[in-house]
Amino acid sequence: MIPTEDASARKREIEEKLKQEQETLSFIRENLEKSDQLTKGMVSILSSFESRLMQLENSIIPVHKQTENLQRLQDNVDKTLSCMDHVISYYHVLQEEVLLEHLPEAVLQDIICIASWLVEYGRNQDFMNVYYQIRSSQLDRSIKGLKDHFRKNSASSGILYSPAVQTKRKDTPTKKIPKRPGKDDVLDIEIDSYIHCISAFVKLAQSEYALLTEIIPEHHQKKTFDSLIQEALNNLMLEGDNIVLAARRAIERRDYFAILTIFPVLRHLKMNKSEFDSTLQGTAASTKNKLPTLITSMETIGAKALEEFADSIKNDPDKEYNMPKDGTVHELTSNTILFLQQLLDFHETAGAMLASQETSSASSYTSDFNKRLLSSYICKVLGNLQLNLLSKSKVYEDSALSAIFLHNNYNYILKSLEKSELIQLVTVTQKRAENSYRELIEQQIDMYQRSWLKVTENLTDRNMPVLQPGAKVRDKERQVIKDKFKGFNDGLEELCKTQKGWAIPDKDQRHFIRQAQKKVVSDSYRAFLQRCTNISFTKNPEKYHKYRPEEVEEMIEKLFDTSA
Repeated sequence: MIPTEDASARKREIEEKLKQEQETLSFIRENLEKSDQLTKGMVSILSSFESRLMQLENSIIPVHKQTENLQRLQDNVDKTLSCMDHVISYYHVLQEEVLLEHLPEAVLQDIICIASWLVEYGRNQDFMNVYYQIRSSQLDRSIKGLKDHFRKNSASSGILYSPAVQTKRKDTPTKKIPKRPGKDDVLDIEIDSYIHCISAFVKLAQSEYALLTEIIPEHHQKKTFDSLIQEALNNLMLEGDNIVLAARRAIERRDYFAILTIFPVLRHLKMNKSEFDSTLQGTAASTKNKLPTLITSMETIGAKALEEFADSIKNDPDKEYNMPKDGTVHELTSNTILFLQQLLDFHETAGAMLASQETSSASSYTSDFNKRLLSSYICKVLGNLQLNLLSKSKVYEDSALSAIFLHNNYNYILKSLEKSELIQLVTVTQKRAENSYRELIEQQIDMYQRSWLKVTENLTDRNMPVLQPGAKVRDKERQVIKDKFKGFNDGLEELCKTQKGWAIPDKDQRHFIRQAQKKVVSDSYRAFLQRCTNISFTKNPEKYHKYRPEEVEEMIEKLFDTSA
C-alpha cells in the first residue's frame, strides 16, 4: 500500500505537468491560428504579385520585340552616319555633334518605368546585369559593323580616308613607300579602319552612358557602364596590341617602312586621349589604364624602330653587286630620304615618341624640345648615311666614277631636303646643313674634273718646242707634238666612251658639269692648236688633228647620256 504522503506528492506532480501541457497546447493552438492568418495573407500577396507579373510580361514582350527591331534599325543608322561622315569630310563641312537616339521616347519611358518598378521590389541587380549584357553586345556589334562596312567600301573604292591622316602638302614628294603588292594596301585599310573604330567607340560609349543614366539608379551607373563597355574596349585594345606585335615582327625582319603604320594610330590615340579619359571617368582604374598602356607600348616600339633604322643606315653592307654601275643615286639613299619624308607627316608624334624614352618625365617636355630631339635624330640618320655612302664609293675602281656617285647622292639628299620641310627640321640643330652639302657637292665635282687632267695635260706648254718663225723643226720636236696630239685624242675618246655610260640624274647639274668641262677642254685645245698653227710637224696632219674644237665640244655634250 502506497503511503498517503507519497500519493499526494505524486498527484501534485501529475497535476503540475498536466497544467504545463495544457499551456503548451494552448500556445500551439494560438500559433497555428496566427500561421493560418499569415498563410492566407501570403497567398493573397502571391496572387497579387502573379497578376502583376503577368501584366508586366504582357507589357515587356511587345517592348522587347520593338527594341530588337529598333536595334536592327540602329545598325543601319550607324552605317549611314558613317557614310555621311565620309562624304561630308570631302566637302570640309563642319560636323555638329550627332546625338544617337537608341529608342523612341515612348519606349524609353516604358523601360524607365519598368526599371523603377524592378528597383523598388529589390530585383535591381539582376535587371542591371541583363541590361549591360544586352547593351554591351549591341555596342560591340555596332563597332564591328562599322569596321566591316569601312573595309568593304575602302576595298571597293580604293580610297582611304582617315581622320588621323592629314591632307598631303604640295611640296611633299609624291614618290610612294615601296610596297609588297597587295599586302600593304590591306594593312592601310586595317589601320584606317582601326582609327575609325576608336573614334566610333568614344561617341557610342558617350551615347550609351547618356541612355544608361535615365534607366539605371545613380549609385549603380558607373559600375554598370564599366561592365557595359568592357567587351568592345577589350576588342579594340587587343587589336591595338596586334598592331604593336606586327610592328615588332617588322623590326625583326628589318622592314622599317612597315613601322610607319603605327604613327597615324598613335597620333589619333593621343589626340583623342582627353575625350577618351573623360568618357571613362568613374570607371575602374584597370579600365582607364588600358588606353595609356597601349599608347606607351606604341611609343616604345616606335622609338625602338627609329633607333634601329638609324643603326641599319650606318651598317648597311657594302656589297659590290648592289652598287649602281653608272654611279647614280643608291637605293639606300632614296629609301632613307623617303622614310624621313614619310616621318615628316607625323613629326609631332615622332618627336614625342623619342621624348618618351628619355629618363625624366616625358610630360614635362615641350613641343620645342620634342622638335629638337627629332631634328637631332634626322641629322643622325643623315650623318650615318653620309658615312655609309663614303664607304660604298670606295668599291669603284675609277676615282672619277666614285666622285660622280657621291655627287649624285649628296645632290639628291640636298634637293630632297629643300623640296620638303625636312630642311627646316634639320636646321633646328644644324644651321649650316645646306652649305655643308653644297661644299660636299663642289668637292666631288672637283674630284671628277681631275679625271680630265690626263687629257688636258697634253695641251700644256710642257716639253712644247719653242721655235722661231721659219726655223726647221727637228725630229725630236716633231715627235713631241705628235705625242701630244695622240695623247689628247686617245684620252678624249676613252673618257667620252666611258663617261657616256655614267649618270647624272639632275638635269641642271648635268648641264653645269658638261659646260664647265667643255670650257676647260675647249679653251686649252684652241690655245694648243694656235701654238701649232705655224709648225709643220707631219706630212699627214689630219692623222693627228682629228677633231675640230666644235667637235670636241659636241663629244663632251654627250657625256652622261647613253642614248647619245
